[in-house]
This record gives sequence, structure tokens and C-alpha cells, in this order.
Amino acid sequence: MRFNSSMKVTRDIPSTRTTVADARRSGQRIGLVPTMGALHAGHLSLVEAARRDGAFVVVSIFVNPTQFGPGEDYERYPRDTAGDLRQCEAAGVALVFMPAVADMYRPEAATTVHVARLTETLCGPCRPGHFDGVATVVAKLFNIVQPDVAYFGQKDAQQLAVIRRMVRDLDWPIEIVGCPTVREPDGLAMSSRNAYLSPDERRRALVLIRALRDARGRIAGGERRARVVVEHMRRIVEESRPEHVDYVAIVDPDNLQPVEQIERPVLAALAVRIGRTRLIDNLLIDLAGDGA
Repeated sequence: MRFNSSMKVTRDIPSTRTTVADARRSGQRIGLVPTMGALHAGHLSLVEAARRDGAFVVVSIFVNPTQFGPGEDYERYPRDTAGDLRQCEAAGVALVFMPAVADMYRPEAATTVHVARLTETLCGPCRPGHFDGVATVVAKLFNIVQPDVAYFGQKDAQQLAVIRRMVRDLDWPIEIVGCPTVREPDGLAMSSRNAYLSPDERRRALVLIRALRDARGRIAGGERRARVVVEHMRRIVEESRPEHVDYVAIVDPDNLQPVEQIERPVLAALAVRIGRTRLIDNLLIDLAGDGA
């Protein structure tokens, strides 16, 4: 079906493939922006990057059940179909793919994609099976849309690393573009889950960017001991009385393994539960302390 005269909305796999194939035959480069909906400026920055590249922009909107663990927020995850479609239309999206769970996961499905090592650090131990769900659904989207390029946010740095590894290991001819984290004016990384935060929790959530900026400043000032940087980050985080700190880490941005001595660019990353909301954030930091 058509949402308006310029943007098409598909809800099944065959019509999605047909629409993309028509665009490809006309010589267009296919750009995919996978999302779970509840779109915000961070998602729209990915669409903007795809449009700058001259792509036929496909946005998928699918709240993927396999990346949510028991007791997580699948049922209450923010959903705003009408608002998402309006934003996609305004942003110049060519095609929105909105499949049903039954179409993406048949009852007899027995295949899962697992990316080893990269999924066993940072968020991996805290969310068992999460990255298998991410890798599997992204693999399916890649097979359905067959994009030339796909766009992901740097805010989900571990997800980005996992997808890049999957694409490399499986020899898919897809360019993976990581786009900078989009932040609120006060520095909070944009996330659909920010909607869960009460005013007090929203204020407390700023501790994530404060800790990351402290890390950047210490590295710029010459601190090369990752342990010391992490200790200061954790101290700042704990001042906000978080309900739980999943991790505070300085890791290699490619393999996501902890580093002891900071001798090349690193990823400062943390995951903190404020109220009922689990928030993640990160900064890529070079030895001069520069970061996004």
C-alpha cells in the first residue's frame, strides 16, 4: 500500500523485494536504515546520511522480539506507527518496510546467527542472547532488502562492531556506515528508551555523558592507565545513585576487549540503569582526547 504519492509502505517480504528490485533496475543505490521505530533525530540522521549518499532509502520498522530477554521491555517498548510514518515521509524515505513478527520468524525457524567474541563483552554478559537476536534480524533484513549500504548509529557501538564483523565474515557485498551519536542539547544520547525516564531520572541520566567527558579529558591530559580512567568514570556514575551499573569500560574499538595501557584510540563505554531504564553510551577517544 502507499502512504502518500512519494513514499511506499510494505508489510510483507515479496512486495518489499519487488519494490527494491524496481529501484535497483532503475540504477539506484539501495540504502537501508534498520530501526525498531519510535523514531527520533538519531534515526533521522541515518536517513539524512543515506540521502546525502544518493541512495534509495529503505527504513525498516520492526520491534524485534528475539533481541529482548526475559523480563525486558518488549511489550512496553515505545511504538508510534503513525508518527514514524510521518517522520519518514518528511525525511524523504522512499520505502518503509513494516513486517509482522509471524512473517519474520516462522514457527519452524531453527536458524540463529551468532558472532563470537564480540558478543561476549560489554552488554553481552548482561543481556544473554541479545546480540544473536540482533545479528539474526539484521541478516534477515539484509537478505530481504539486499542493500548496497546500511547505516547504524555509533551510540550502539557494540552492535555496530558485531554487524561489521558479520558482514565481513559472511562476505556480504554491503558497506556498513557508522554515523555519529546524536545528542540532546545537554549531552544525553538520544534513545527511544529516554521516554521511560521521569524528570528526576532524566536529570540523573546526564551522569553518563559526564563520565565519558571526564574520560576524554583525562586522556587528553596524558593519562594512559585505563584502570585509572575507569575508576574516575565509575566514581562519577555512582554519584547519581544509579539502580545498577552494568559496566564501565575502556576497550579497543575494533575487538571490544579491555585495554590496560591507552596507546591508540579507545572506546569509553558504559551501561547504567537509572530507575527501570537501562541506558548505554560511549565515546570514541583518540590520544588527544577528541571524541564524538
